[in-house]
Amino acid sequence: MATARTPLWRKLLPWIISAAALAYVFGFATDWAALVRATEGANMPLYILFTVLDKMIFFLWWGILQAAVIRRFVTPVTTREVIAVRGGAELLRTVNNPVADAGFLYGILQLTGGKVAAVVAVATIPLCTHFFVLLIQATLALAFLDGGPTGNRDILVAVSISWGLIASALIAMRTGFWERKIASTRFGAWTRNISFRAMLPFLGWFMLLAAFDVMIQGMASRAFGIEIDWWSLAGRIPLLYLALSLPSFGNYGTREITWSFCFQEYAEPEALVAYAFATNTVFLMLHVVIGMIFLPRAVTLIRELRRARKAGLEVPRPMIHDAIDP
Repeated sequence: MATARTPLWRKLLPWIISAAALAYVFGFATDWAALVRATEGANMPLYILFTVLDKMIFFLWWGILQAAVIRRFVTPVTTREVIAVRGGAELLRTVNNPVADAGFLYGILQLTGGKVAAVVAVATIPLCTHFFVLLIQATLALAFLDGGPTGNRDILVAVSISWGLIASALIAMRTGFWERKIASTRFGAWTRNISFRAMLPFLGWFMLLAAFDVMIQGMASRAFGIEIDWWSLAGRIPLLYLALSLPSFGNYGTREITWSFCFQEYAEPEALVAYAFATNTVFLMLHVVIGMIFLPRAVTLIRELRRARKAGLEVPRPMIHDAIDP
């Protein structure tokens, strides 16, 4: 299937967003002397340990669940094969997330013998399940945060809009719109196998992942010298994921701005920016390490992506990248 070449502006957009955000953070909003002082009280070995554990658990957890999704709803695959494809895509993630996601999904397409349903399933089911779990997490957190819903309007607005989207999806299913427009298509027929009961195991595993996420972020920030309330982490980590869905280079700029905004009452802006910048840097190095471990798969993905684009073949490109970097 032929496809138009990616416009130049789409290739440059992640770099432009990161450059603009970093210029604002480090060129305007940050006191460099205060930023250096903010790192002096950090227990860097402990912080790095927690951050590495964070990345590795997320990488393996998502790979295992994505393999389970393909097996459950589309076709038999092994967990080892899916993790190898995901590991190869991590080397591409050093460039930017959209390129890595395209490589991963194209690898899944090849792994499953060209089954588009596998690409759709692996790109949507884990993402939507994780989104739903994070929505429940943020909603519950509102009841325990100081000031309640009215005192945390950022979370309240995000939660309200998200529940509105869920309600719209349920209405589409009840009125038959989903069946007519999606499930009845050639690529949407597999959705008939999806039921709430079939999704329960995935909901359970993502709930455990969400709890781990809050715990590891709290431990890492404390090791850095920033003590953030646990309920605040639970309520605002979902906002961080929304910000990280923006195209950027390694989440640089977007993470720093969002982290300093969400947790401004717990530390000076410079300390929060230093923490977020350090986290991006550790993650970037881990992308390289994981990618090198799966180097043969990474080389294959790069070669096949270049071949597909030269041939004018369609390369899957999700709107939002997987939430693997909390």
